[in-house]
Amino acid sequence: MKRTTRHRTTFVLQGGGALGAYQAGAVCRLAEAGILPDLVAGISIGAINAALIAGNPPDRRAERLTAFWERVSGAASWPGLRFLGAGIALTAGAPGFFAPRPWPAALDASGLPGHAGFYDTAPLRHTLEDLVDFDLLNAGPVRLVVGSVNVATGNFIWFDSAERRIGPEHMMASGALPLGFPPVEIDGDYFWDGGLVMNTPLARVIESRADDLPLVVWQVDLFPARGPVPRSIWTVEAREKDIRFSSRIRAVTDRMRAKHALAAALHAHADALPAALKADPTVARLLAPPARAPLTLIHLIYRAKPYETGAKDYDFSREAMRAPWAAGVADVARSLSHPQLSAHDATKAGMHVFDAADSEEKAPIHERG
Repeated sequence: MKRTTRHRTTFVLQGGGALGAYQAGAVCRLAEAGILPDLVAGISIGAINAALIAGNPPDRRAERLTAFWERVSGAASWPGLRFLGAGIALTAGAPGFFAPRPWPAALDASGLPGHAGFYDTAPLRHTLEDLVDFDLLNAGPVRLVVGSVNVATGNFIWFDSAERRIGPEHMMASGALPLGFPPVEIDGDYFWDGGLVMNTPLARVIESRADDLPLVVWQVDLFPARGPVPRSIWTVEAREKDIRFSSRIRAVTDRMRAKHALAAALHAHADALPAALKADPTVARLLAPPARAPLTLIHLIYRAKPYETGAKDYDFSREAMRAPWAAGVADVARSLSHPQLSAHDATKAGMHVFDAADSEEKAPIHERG
């Protein structure tokens, strides 16, 4: 990608459990190419990966991402018996991430919200405290944004290091998926997984731009919108998850494109607008330079393998982790070497969206109109 002037870089990381290894592989390959974020935003497992990035200096990020994924995937590997990994996660949990609560405790009526889950996520807190420098995360150069849902109000909440101090509990809250994980208490309120409402922080990233520098967003998603029609009951759940978690991605992207085009159109005719209209807060935001600054969105999507089932997002076996990780590395390498993307000028006016596909497709990257 051409870089004639300085631009800002953001990583946007979707939720998706064990498939988050794809994001880790992609981020490590981007780092090898010298592509480092100014801001990283995530939901659920994306929030955890984001904290590992923002909470470590550039020369340690790959090491810490690797350490996390090797820790939670354990040492076991069963080539050809992948279904065992999901079964072990359900019965024994994932080391350094979550552990099953005893059945009497999991089903108790103590009235404590923090017990309302089949698994205990205390191991995740210890892992985050071990692998993330939270002082650096909160005072360092990389801004962190993670999303969660207030259980009592149903409102989506952004936890932003530019606005408040972030701790391990914020990542735990962003990934507290019911019924498995209990809600996480923060300042007297309880929070669940942000993916219940919104599985991508893309809109937050774009709408919170503070300057008119060109912005390049690497959006790394874990569920593809397109896929084959299931031919057996074993693949129905996998396809259902793909559709459910990817459904908002295209809608958000299209909304951002329309808003960007509206801002450019308003600016082009700003002199003809009545003063009262230009003073309207909504119009004023659209006329502001950040609303129409050049924007490039590069969309990487994990493509499920034929053998994967609905358990793909909770199979934390070492064998299952390796395939998404390798795919993330390969997809970034292919994207960076693709002529259309490498020739793109990030300072070009407008919003430009590039969809990166897997190696089996004839057009690995195309700009979406």
